[in-house]
Amino acid sequence: MSSSTPYYFTAGPVAARFNRIVGRLARHGISLAGTAELSVRGRKSGQMQRLPVNPHTFEGQQYLVSARGHSQWVRNMRAAGGGELRVGRKVRTFTAAEIPDGEKLPLLRAYLEKWGWEVNQYFKGVTAKSSDEEILAAAPDHPVFRITVRG
Repeated sequence: MSSSTPYYFTAGPVAARFNRIVGRLARHGISLAGTAELSVRGRKSGQMQRLPVNPHTFEGQQYLVSARGHSQWVRNMRAAGGGELRVGRKVRTFTAAEIPDGEKLPLLRAYLEKWGWEVNQYFKGVTAKSSDEEILAAAPDHPVFRITVRG
């Protein structure tokens, strides 16, 4: 992939179906390993887009990490500046601030320690045990947002 094309690992048909099931479960109050359903306004359509995510708590702050790279939800989040996280009837509205690549190292390492069993395949060989340099090299491919719940 050329450096001008942002990294994005497209979900195959099995992964897409699994994501729909996990999102539906979260919407109905069943969180698998801490998953929630993210709703973010589409930057072109204006419609709310929904998908399952793994909110990650690190040093008292909550984050969303895009394991698959510069996905549509990432592009929508950049435009919208926030969204909603839902598990059942509990809906948390939040604002989002993107984290610069140079600040992601400890956060990505902690994320990979917790969620690596699910997401390592999207990090092109980088794991929680990788060197600081390897994780920093992967950082531009994996957008991270700090989320702040409103109210």
